[in-house]
This record gives sequence, structure tokens and C-alpha cells, in this order.
Amino acid sequence: MNLFKRACWRLTGQLGKTLMMVGLFTVICTLVLSGFLIRSAAARAADDAKRKVGVVATMQLDVNALIASGGGNEGGGGGQPGTIGAKGELHQSVVDKICKSSAVTGCNYSVESVGRASGLKLHQPVPPPAGQDASGTNFFSAAGIRDQKEEKDFRNGDAKIVSGRGITPDSAKNEIVIEERVAKDNKVKVGDVVTLKVGEVPATGQRSEADVSYKVVGIYKSGTVDTGSYVPAMMDPANKIYMTPSGSSVLQGKAAGSEGDLRTATFSLKSPDDLDQLKKDAEAAGADGKIFPVTVNDKQYKALVGPITRTAQFATITVWLVALAGTAILALIIASSLRERRKELGILLALGEKKPRLIGQHLVEIVACALVAIGIAGAASQALAQPIGDSLLAGEVSSAKEDAAKQTPERDPSDPNGGMKDNGPEIKPVDSLQVKVGPADIVQVGVLGLGIAAVATILPGIRVMRLTPRDILTKGD
Repeated sequence: MNLFKRACWRLTGQLGKTLMMVGLFTVICTLVLSGFLIRSAAARAADDAKRKVGVVATMQLDVNALIASGGGNEGGGGGQPGTIGAKGELHQSVVDKICKSSAVTGCNYSVESVGRASGLKLHQPVPPPAGQDASGTNFFSAAGIRDQKEEKDFRNGDAKIVSGRGITPDSAKNEIVIEERVAKDNKVKVGDVVTLKVGEVPATGQRSEADVSYKVVGIYKSGTVDTGSYVPAMMDPANKIYMTPSGSSVLQGKAAGSEGDLRTATFSLKSPDDLDQLKKDAEAAGADGKIFPVTVNDKQYKALVGPITRTAQFATITVWLVALAGTAILALIIASSLRERRKELGILLALGEKKPRLIGQHLVEIVACALVAIGIAGAASQALAQPIGDSLLAGEVSSAKEDAAKQTPERDPSDPNGGMKDNGPEIKPVDSLQVKVGPADIVQVGVLGLGIAAVATILPGIRVMRLTPRDILTKGD
């Protein structure tokens, strides 16, 4: 007789046991699918967070390491006492080589300088208090950068280009990007030429009074608004201008076209795991790994995705625990069912039925129950997974906030005065999941559910394969 017909008669004839098996499989499949959905939702949220924040490695001068190596100027040697010295200068050409590393998805560096107002006037809505000498701060803060979109404020969305374009690796040496308040005060638009004067006093002590011309290629908007109170011009975000490293070097009093000397460079990585490769490539490019250590500031990334990653890990563990427990329970139930059907099995074997076909019949019965259960689980899992995922994530977010409150600021290794490191704006962790049931999730739980059915059927069935019809019909349980 056809094993499929026998399986159908058995399922319809023993409806109570069939419903029990369907119910058990539904519970298992629903829990497993809910775990898959929570894990998938967490993975999507983590990917979105990674794209939002990214993982940024910083190559930064460590002043203490420089002094320990004898690289600082303590007098003599042609340098000014107390200055950094040539050994503490990271050359632009070296960083450009590191930017080509396979671990780097984006890189940036900055040559910091100041420029005195000339044809371009400072934005200062509130004048200094009477009697205060502000001449020491009446400068534009000039950042000579490689790629403006890699700047922290532009990555985080705190600043944006509103007209023209930003500075790129292909920008001309005399290009400049100014803030929109400075542009309005000076009635400057994209394409105009503005002038500044050298702000820093070079080692020779002779500061050039010549005008330096720059072409405005972009206007940006800072996220920091005017406070309505006096702010030193150089500290006002509106007076921060962006230009190329070569353009910034000119404001330091260096010759046009000079290579900028850096103290910090940043590299965007795909993940924190790429740090080792970046360090190897940095050493190969000629950077001193002790004086310019490379570190990953993944604090923001961890704060953002830490709770959701732990939620996904918990969901994964739950999936496998449910799968193992479900396999064990089903195996026991099927073994008990086989003992109850010893007489049926013995008669079928005596009539010439093959043992594999008997196991096949049981497998068809269990698979039929599993398929019905998978369909029910697909409809019920999203409603179950959403509140469970939100509850688990809320607990992890609460724990993460408590841990963050206990952390102390990190020292900035490039600051000889022991200042604290700027870790960027405070990042709130991802605190919501969007659970979606997709075809891939159904296929995944279907494969696992059918695998559980097969294992739970075959393991008890091995005993049947080893018996003869006489043994089954004459011996007890």
C-alpha cells in the first residue's frame, strides 16, 4: 500500500494526536522564527547605524612618546625650545600612501592654521566688551583638509554644504569654503575671489603682509547658531573656513605649494577588525607607530549598536536552545508513538513492507504536521517577535546608558597639557526594531523545522530498523 495513503489515514484517524503534534511544532517554529526575525531586524539596524556613524581610526601625535624618543626640541638643534620638532611632523605624502590601504574606505587629515582678515571680514555680531583687547583672537580658523565630507561635523550632519561644493582630494590649492554668515556679511557668492593674510608668525619672526587670494567654491551652514553674546572671533564656528592642506600651509607662512605637516589623520574603516591591517599599511608607508599610534574611536559605534547586537546574540542563542529542546521533545514523543504502534509495524513488515518505507511513512506524517505549523508560525511570529524584541532591546539600552554614565573622559595624547579627547557628539543607542517577515525568513525556519522533523523521526526509527517482524510481534516494549 502506498505509504502516503497510510500516512494520510493515520493523521485523519488520530486527529487528537495530529493536532497535538501540529501544536507542538507551531510553538517550536513560532519561537524559532521569532528569534530569526529579531536577529534579522537587529542586523538591519546595525548596518544602518554603521553607515550613519562609521568606524573611524585616528592617527594622532602622542606627545609623551615623542618626548620619550628624544624628538622634541629642548633647545639647540636648530629648533625653538619647547616646540614639537621635525620628528613630530606627519608628512602629507605619508598619509596619502596610507589612504590607499585596502582597509580604508575614506580618509581625511587637517593642516590647522589661522588667517587674518583682509578682503574677507570676520563675522562678529557682538563686539568685544569695552577695554578688552581682542587682537589676539581676531583670526579666521583655517582647516586645510583633504576631503570635506569626511569631516566629523559633515559626517554627523551638524554642518552641510548649501551652495557650490566642498573640498575634495582633487581641489585646487587656492580653493576655499566659507560659512554662510561670513558669505552674507561680505556679500560673497560661489566663484568670487577673496583675500586673507598670513596669521601665524613663522620661525623667522617675519610675518608676510601680502594678501593671499582664494577662490570660493562652496558655502556651508554650521549647526551652531549665534548665541547673542560676545564670542572671540577665532572661536566662533561661523569664522571657520575650509581649504586645501597646501592653502592652509600658506597661512602658516610657508611657500606656496609646500607640503602640509600634520599631527592628526582619520581613516574610515569597514569595521574595527580592520585596524591591524591599517597599522601594517601605516608602518609600510613610513609612519612611526609609536609616535603616531593608530587607534579606533569606536565608542560611538559601540554606543549605537551595542544594545542591539546583544539583543541579536540573545535571540540567536534562544533559537538554538529552542531547536535542540524541540528536537529532544519530538524525538521522545515519536519514540513513544512507535512503541504504541509496534503491532502495526510488525504486521506491515510481515506482509513484506520495507523498513525504510515505514520510517518514510512516519517522516511524511511529521513533515505534514511541520508544514502546517510553519504556515501558522509565519502568520503569528511577527506579532510575537515585535514586542519580545522591543522588550529585550529596552533592557539592553537601559544597561548601556548606565554603563555610559560611569565612563570617564579619555586623555588626548596629542595635548601636552593633558586635555580630554573629543569623542564627538553624544550618540543615543538604537532603541527600536522593525521586525519584518520575509521569504528568506520563512525558508530559513522551514529548513530548520523540517530538519528537526527528520532528526526527531530518524533517531527513534533506527531501533525499528534493527528489529525483525518476529521480534516486534512476540516481544514486549
